[in-house]
Amino acid sequence: MDAEETQVMARTGQFTTTVTWETSVRGRVAAAIDRFSGPLTDLAERDANDGDTRMLVADFFSVGLNFSKFQDLTTEYRTSGDSIDYAIILEGELFAPIEVRRIGQDLDLRNIQMARRLAVDEGADWVFLTNGRVWRVYHLRPDPGGGAPQPVTVVDVDLLDEEAYERNVDGLFHLDPRVRGARPAGRAAPLARGGRARPAGRGPAQRRGRGGGPRSAAGRLRAPGAPR
Repeated sequence: MDAEETQVMARTGQFTTTVTWETSVRGRVAAAIDRFSGPLTDLAERDANDGDTRMLVADFFSVGLNFSKFQDLTTEYRTSGDSIDYAIILEGELFAPIEVRRIGQDLDLRNIQMARRLAVDEGADWVFLTNGRVWRVYHLRPDPGGGAPQPVTVVDVDLLDEEAYERNVDGLFHLDPRVRGARPAGRAAPLARGGRARPAGRGPAQRRGRGGGPRSAAGRLRAPGAPR
């Protein structure tokens, strides 16, 4: 994690309670890494396909990172062809596309080309890439030359690397939504929007799903004309 990004994804908040919010989040992440080490090893040994890897990834987002599979994650952008596997929707807006590859596949920037385009189109600043074992988070930063925002790796962890256990907990700690909400007033959000302008006409009330229906604030599709 580079120096600039630590200002965006910094650990924040100092509390005097016996069990702080930070301790709670770290405990949840550590427990999830322990819990998923067996299934991850099994997937790796049999070189599981994309579908099996996606199921584990969705569970880890819920169990380890505290995202709701029913409100915060969506498959709205998945199609029969090339598509985004999942996306994180917060307050009715795209927060980050998620690209999932099978557990045995090496990851590189080519894997997030579509996710980058989607993030830029929707005004999002983050892209997630994972094969279940390796988790990477990219922050899209403005190009000084005026080109498309460039991805910078801010989290890169291998859940099966036992020697990097504490570093893995530290990296994934910043992804929990509670870390975004538990900061003192005036502090930057750990995973905050970078301030890029959102495309005109897009917002919590204006985003539309693939089926054309407006998306509610909870991130679910609502049929045209349905009551709010």
